[in-house]
Amino acid sequence: MTNTIAPPPANPDIARFREALRVGDTRLRAAHEAELPRRRRGLGVQTLRLRTALIDDILSRAYTEHEHKLPDRISIALVAVGGYGRGELHPASDIDLLLLQDSPRYDKTQAFAEPFLRFLWDIGLTVGHSVRSVRDCLRVARGDATVMTNLMEARLLMGDEALLARLVHELASPQLWPSARFYEAKLAEQKARYARYDDTGYNLEPNVKEGPGGLRDIHMIGWIAQRHLGSADLHDLVKIGFLGEREYRSLIDARNFLWQVRNGLHFLARRREDRLLFDHQRALAHQMGYADRPGRLAVEQFMKRYYRTVKQVQLLNEILLQHFAEALPGGKRPALTTLTPEFRARNGFLETVDAHVFAKNPCAILGLFRVLQDHPELEGVRAATIRLLRAHLPLIDGAFRKDPETQKAFLAILRAPSGITKALRRMNAYGVLGAYIPAFGKIVGQMQHDLFHVYTVDEHSLFVLRNVRRVMVAAFAHELPMTSEVARSLAKPERLYLAALFHDIAKGRGGDHSRLGEAEAHAFCQRLGLSDYDAQFVAWLVRHHLIMSWTAQHTDISDPQVVSDFARFVGDREHLDNLYVLTVADIRGTSPTVWNDWKGKLLTGLYRDTTRVLRRGIGEAIDVDARITDARRNALQLLGDCASPEAIERHWARMDADYFLRHDAEALAWHACAIAGAAESALPVIEARVRPDQAAIEFLVFNPLSDELFAVLTGSLDRMNLSIVDARIHMASGYALDCFVALTPNGILPAKRELLQMREQVRVDLGTGFHESAARPLPRALKNFPIKTEINFSSTANGQLTVMEVIAQDRPGLLHQLALALYANRTRIVTAKVGTFGERAEDVFFLTDEHGKPFGRGSSQRLTDLAHAIRARIDGPFPETATRVPA
Repeated sequence: MTNTIAPPPANPDIARFREALRVGDTRLRAAHEAELPRRRRGLGVQTLRLRTALIDDILSRAYTEHEHKLPDRISIALVAVGGYGRGELHPASDIDLLLLQDSPRYDKTQAFAEPFLRFLWDIGLTVGHSVRSVRDCLRVARGDATVMTNLMEARLLMGDEALLARLVHELASPQLWPSARFYEAKLAEQKARYARYDDTGYNLEPNVKEGPGGLRDIHMIGWIAQRHLGSADLHDLVKIGFLGEREYRSLIDARNFLWQVRNGLHFLARRREDRLLFDHQRALAHQMGYADRPGRLAVEQFMKRYYRTVKQVQLLNEILLQHFAEALPGGKRPALTTLTPEFRARNGFLETVDAHVFAKNPCAILGLFRVLQDHPELEGVRAATIRLLRAHLPLIDGAFRKDPETQKAFLAILRAPSGITKALRRMNAYGVLGAYIPAFGKIVGQMQHDLFHVYTVDEHSLFVLRNVRRVMVAAFAHELPMTSEVARSLAKPERLYLAALFHDIAKGRGGDHSRLGEAEAHAFCQRLGLSDYDAQFVAWLVRHHLIMSWTAQHTDISDPQVVSDFARFVGDREHLDNLYVLTVADIRGTSPTVWNDWKGKLLTGLYRDTTRVLRRGIGEAIDVDARITDARRNALQLLGDCASPEAIERHWARMDADYFLRHDAEALAWHACAIAGAAESALPVIEARVRPDQAAIEFLVFNPLSDELFAVLTGSLDRMNLSIVDARIHMASGYALDCFVALTPNGILPAKRELLQMREQVRVDLGTGFHESAARPLPRALKNFPIKTEINFSSTANGQLTVMEVIAQDRPGLLHQLALALYANRTRIVTAKVGTFGERAEDVFFLTDEHGKPFGRGSSQRLTDLAHAIRARIDGPFPETATRVPA
């Protein structure tokens, strides 16, 4: 017989308290769900109050049931601190407690504290706690502003009221934390916190509590007000003139909305979760009463409100912190410097000379930003002037926009030698840019619900403008030398700035945003007084701002005909130069992870080739034979004595003309050096090299022709977690020459030893032979962005190849799955161009049938079957897909 030890009997007190918590949380969720769809003022407050009251009751009862364990003559107080002390307890927030005692000897209260706190955990509460005397609290608070902040919000739950009153009295002493030192410490905390979130609350998955413009910014205002004024009531800021009544109401509305969002996150995640993750954005938008509309998803409407809310909070935070800085004891004596008849500097900040400046001269609203450009030594704008400026925003009406003086003022900002980006960012922050350009006002806070665009449309547009300005500054020319050289030669850069502002201005309206934006840009430029040519020029850039990126990443730009067609489209060097700079700035402003050196190489190559065509004359045909001869001659000069001339010639003799057109001289030399001297018994030839100029790894494989080769190689590189961005396959008299360009997941290039290991892994996989790699699951973020698969077939301009474009959900191993489908359907790949845009993969394949011929008119059924095979691999049995085959 086996002896078993029976579990100890369940503690009935624990079960009783757990049930009380369960019932309370159920009521809390019901109250929260009842208020969610009603977007009225005050929502969010009730959930916090109910949760706080529930926990107050639970803790008070638990304290009472454990109080008998306290020894005689020991005074103790159970104190709520931090957010719980404020009464802001969200559904899954930690419960911060202080066990305050009058004796520094903790062994005397240990018999009470340990079982009491253990009981709280046992019943399901997440408790953060400390056990301290008054003296300990003061000692720790003196050296740590965060501890000081937590204790400032202390609230008695049970126990000795006089003990807590003594602590509160001691904390209020100006000598403990003088308000000026407290302000500096909290400001440093905020700057560090902002830096953790890239100084923007406009992230794809923002943090509702800690991100810029989040709840912590409102807490900051309250903490400094409490230390400075001795009051935690934000309405007291109205009484002393730091806030207007409307601003106060705006701040409270923003706080309540953010409370509501954070409550919803906690309920959806069933735990503490302060990040507005993709997993929850759609559900929260639906719960809060948003519905899809034509051209506007519910989640985009919800997130637009969120982003506009945090923008408002950030601005009020800036205004109030500046007021506090000026009001702190020991502040600077006013140092006034007149700058213009309307503006002066006060202690490093710009202000109006009086409160009537904007009323008397509305054009001064724009003039303020021009003054800032002329005086970069200024730290910013005084809070009173920001408030005055915002109060006069209604002056920016139709008459204001048509006034020649305001048109000149806006153009002066764009034509200033420096400070353009900062000026326009401030204009956007203060609401001036959206008022002056109403179409821009509509995109403020407008998100694009995908993984490609990580910023809101207004933030992205200003990032693009910043990128354009950056490449024009000589100090940053080393970052993008070619782009900088082109940018600094532009005749009228203000046209490019306008194109940057307007290129996405019609996002969120439905329809083609480029066409709609073209009309907006043209109308604004005409209203601004630009010439017809310049207005049309800006509109052309807006209309076609995507064409160069698309051409570089979706077509075979080694094909002379593709370059000629693109040159004919842009027409002249002036349009090409501006389009090139705008394209680079646009891609770099989309996301920190979207731009890479490989895309830079593609754009630079297309720009250079197009420049040569334009210089020679668009109508003049390209001499293909001369180009091949030139490429071979240049490659020979690079080869030296790497291989004999006879071996090199034998190698080149089996390669067709297309091979020499698709590779530059340096690549031809590398291939020849590796292949020309290799004996038949030495095959396969496998080489790998690091390309620092492209931040990429390049693989070369030369092997007897095999239809399965592409599938084997893509599987090998996929298992090494490499991302293939370019693939070129050449047939050579019974042999295959395959070239791959791949990126590492973290952008760090491998050392020589790692590179050799990669090369040998490819050799092993080739020797092992064909086998499929198992499909891998989608990452979390991608699951929230389902992409409808589209497969389109067409022909190249010369009719020699079939083009297959696949648009699908990006996922690990996607290219390998596509290769397997092509192999199973006896389809050869000549070239592949692989692109990923957030969650969206856009891969282009140039194909032939098994005989090396393009798929002709009678091949529609075969192409349809190929499309079905691809869908089966990447979508499963019931995909939502579309296919287009050539007629």
